[in-house]
Amino acid sequence: MATDLLALVEKTSLKSDVPQFAVGDTVDVHTRILEGKDERIQIFTGVVLARSGSGTREMFTVRRIVSGEGVERKFPLHSPKIAKVEVKRSGVVRRAKLYYLRDRVGKAVRLREKKA
Repeated sequence: MATDLLALVEKTSLKSDVPQFAVGDTVDVHTRILEGKDERIQIFTGVVLARSGSGTREMFTVRRIVSGEGVERKFPLHSPKIAKVEVKRSGVVRRAKLYYLRDRVGKAVRLREKKA
């Protein structure tokens, strides 16, 4: 009974326009940034390393290389701060978590693209 009530409350805060993306996909995450009274959108582009959680607690990790240094960010999927998630390309992977990409550099980081 308590879980049914919790699911009902969570359903109101779930986003309906979440795109289908998987681990290994290259995505653009459009994040709303507040600077004083102004709001702007910042784009974080990278490869999805992992997805975890369910419902309103669902998170995904995106990694990219900035000036030779790896940068990872975890985003809550249903957060109002996330304006949209845009899939740039789909990668072929055989794992649920791509943490092994942290140890790779240069061309070794690339993933094969899924054929359409």
